[in-house]
Amino acid sequence: MNFLQFIRSDTNYINMSFENLNLIEPILGALKTEGYTTPTPIQAEAIPLILDRKDILGCAQTGTGKTAAFAVPIIQLLCQDKAGNQGKRNIRSLILTPTRELAIQIEESFASYGMNTNLRYQVIFGGVNQKSQVDMLRKGVDILIATPGRLLDLMTQGYIHLENIQFFVLDEADRMLDMGFIHDVKKVIAKLPVKRQSLFFSATMPPAIVQLASTILRNPSKVEVTPASSTVEAINQVIYYVDKENKKDLLIDLLHDKSIERVLVFTRTKHGADKVAKDLIKAGITAQAIHGNKSQNARQNALNNFKCKLTRALIATDIAARGIDIDDLTHVVNYELPNVPESYVHRIGRTGRAGASGIAIGFCNEEEKEYLRDIQKLIGKKIPVNNEHSYPLMDHTVTKEVRTQRPQRSFGNRTSSAKTEQKRPSSNGETSRKTETPSKSIVKKKPYFTQSRSQKS
Repeated sequence: MNFLQFIRSDTNYINMSFENLNLIEPILGALKTEGYTTPTPIQAEAIPLILDRKDILGCAQTGTGKTAAFAVPIIQLLCQDKAGNQGKRNIRSLILTPTRELAIQIEESFASYGMNTNLRYQVIFGGVNQKSQVDMLRKGVDILIATPGRLLDLMTQGYIHLENIQFFVLDEADRMLDMGFIHDVKKVIAKLPVKRQSLFFSATMPPAIVQLASTILRNPSKVEVTPASSTVEAINQVIYYVDKENKKDLLIDLLHDKSIERVLVFTRTKHGADKVAKDLIKAGITAQAIHGNKSQNARQNALNNFKCKLTRALIATDIAARGIDIDDLTHVVNYELPNVPESYVHRIGRTGRAGASGIAIGFCNEEEKEYLRDIQKLIGKKIPVNNEHSYPLMDHTVTKEVRTQRPQRSFGNRTSSAKTEQKRPSSNGETSRKTETPSKSIVKKKPYFTQSRSQKS
């Protein structure tokens, strides 16, 4: 059990409403205005615990309504703090999140749920001029949503002080670790008051994250509604076997269906995302790419266009997977299956959010069948196969990389062994390191043409 108190429940939340959670009328009115009546499981479990001043360790799969699970009770507790609502406004709640996109989405959520209160919210992030952010901070802010780098910059300049923080939220902790922000997070935590309520959320719980949580939380309750390795049940998943060179044409064929208003397409590499976007545009389909090489302004512009339905297809890499939160997104396409099976869960979690239905389509060529096996092992089920399309898999050739030892070469009085650098794909699939090309061996598999139309992979 370690230091965690597990809060797992088989309670049926279908007949529960937000009115059962002892929320104040301004929040209930805002939720009703936004069209929310029934809490998701993580909201039903976390909100009462947070209102009861408990520290929380939340392990929640993306798309479960996690933001509202901490935003709603924080708004209520701050509204009930009469002393904090008088005189000069100090920052009383800090939400730390890894990316600009997530920070903006969280700020929008706070503004929606707190629309009937007099609380002030501010979001800060890097990559833009700080003047407007500083001007807002000078006017007084109750709730600050920030990325680590810009927060530390403004703290160093004396514009932000954290001694009045009552509620600290660390969101997407595992992604903070992946993106190398963990040292910045520790610097921020060192400046927080000891007496505070801390809420820690992560999609996965590797040992390093559990260790970090143990240094932040005090006697926490663990809320774990959906295991991190499971896929959202409301998502209909399907695999299309197709040769690599035909994936472009298959995607264009699928998008001839006008009922697919918007589609989020995932590739493994930045170059691949750009290429798919260009191919779709050439076919007359509005498309934009979003990945780590794009500027923050370009990424935000692409997201806004997609949200407003000015762009029909958004092509993304895994680095952006958890930064995309689009209401009513019905279709996700894995143009290339991820080589890290957990990434598949995060990708398809962009649809079927908060209990809605969605469709996740995967394109799989011969070499990607190994990735598909790993994915199905992780999610614990076979994904149905659709063979009824115009581009069936014909090439059953697998190219395997084989290490070969190179002879030593003499350089004067010293000998240097030539090293073959093996490309290691990162967890986000965006490796850009230059590599030497290893020798290749071709393994031929017999083509088979007797697959039934109902075959399952």
